[in-house]
Amino acid sequence: MILQAPQSVDNEINPWLAAAARFDEAAERLGLDEGLRKVLRTPALELTVNIPVQLDDGRLEVFTGYRVQHSVVRGPSKGGIRFAPDVTLDEVKALAAWMTWKCAVVNIPFGGGKGGVICDPNVLSDGELERITRRYTSEIIDIIGPERDVPAPDVNTNPQTMAWIMDTYSMHKRQNMTAVVTGKPLALGGSRGRTEATGRGCMVVTLQALRRFQIEPSSARVIIQGFGNVGSNAARLMARSGFKIICIIEYDGAVYNPDGLDIDALLAHRKETGSIVGFSGGEDVDKDEAMLMDCEVLVPAAHENVITSANAPRIKARIICEGANGPTTTEADAILAEKNIFVIPDILANAGGVTVSYFEWVQDRQGFFWNEQLVNGRLDEIMVNSFNDVVEYAEKHNTRNRLAAYMLAIDRVAFALKTRGIYA
Repeated sequence: MILQAPQSVDNEINPWLAAAARFDEAAERLGLDEGLRKVLRTPALELTVNIPVQLDDGRLEVFTGYRVQHSVVRGPSKGGIRFAPDVTLDEVKALAAWMTWKCAVVNIPFGGGKGGVICDPNVLSDGELERITRRYTSEIIDIIGPERDVPAPDVNTNPQTMAWIMDTYSMHKRQNMTAVVTGKPLALGGSRGRTEATGRGCMVVTLQALRRFQIEPSSARVIIQGFGNVGSNAARLMARSGFKIICIIEYDGAVYNPDGLDIDALLAHRKETGSIVGFSGGEDVDKDEAMLMDCEVLVPAAHENVITSANAPRIKARIICEGANGPTTTEADAILAEKNIFVIPDILANAGGVTVSYFEWVQDRQGFFWNEQLVNGRLDEIMVNSFNDVVEYAEKHNTRNRLAAYMLAIDRVAFALKTRGIYA
């Protein structure tokens, strides 16, 4: 099935339309019953809340928040909460759907959820962010819980945000409920290895891809777009495993060194200056052109829609490992397929984070915590097995990796739905 060209640029970068198009293509290839398609395509619950918050200067402001549960067929919905000025309901719906398929690809017992609040954390104090978080939690409290919907950090949220959510939820329930969120501080029931988990997962599946092409890590030139939690940890862990990280791209510029960047030194430079620009261990280059340099591995690890029909024809990477959610548009997908670029899709590549979130949820519920070696070992095993599942499925069905990942995930969720039946 060939995806049709979009009617406009806005359509191409709409994440919900992208998620729906990929679902439809996979469902068509699976021959999925029309009724099942309707159920699996439609979010189970969408909640919009308006949050009144008193700012530090005494003014009252109202912020809009969302929580979407796409599916609870295989277990509680699971997904992050983001704070950003450009959060939209379509974005949250798409991310919730991607979480459903992501959890199914790595075969963990969660469905997909996502949340967000429209705000700009850069202009808000810690006190204001805490008040927004706690009021948002109180507004969605009836639909979250350890057995119902388990939030986690996402864009502009962190372990402190999760601590506020956990505390607010626990105060309302009148008991300590650590398993209501993941990504918490270690002292409050967090898991070792969680901070690095998404970046580590990217490294593990990239190593598997290199082995398929018989490329040694020391011969792999890597470009990473995004230097936040995912990008910085992927860069650091890849560098330690022998990869040559030749370029890091951020929102305000890019830094390049053909002999490989010193990632620890670059992190120290950014901590000191607030930017990767001006790093003495590399040269500043145009951030858009940097995406198009020769490399073995490109890791888009920031946000959606960075690989589009506009730049995909000029991408020279042999392997793309999608550390971000939805970094490639459906139109760009077709172009990358024609160029025979090996894409490790987001619902597989960045599933290390939700996998260790699952480990954290399990540890909280057991009241028994694992050491980091055990966490990483179990993560590596799941990521390797899931990579092999997707690639074998792609080869069996003679299709590209992304479609194979969607087909595998949808097949697993559809089987669970058919087995459970529809309550009426």
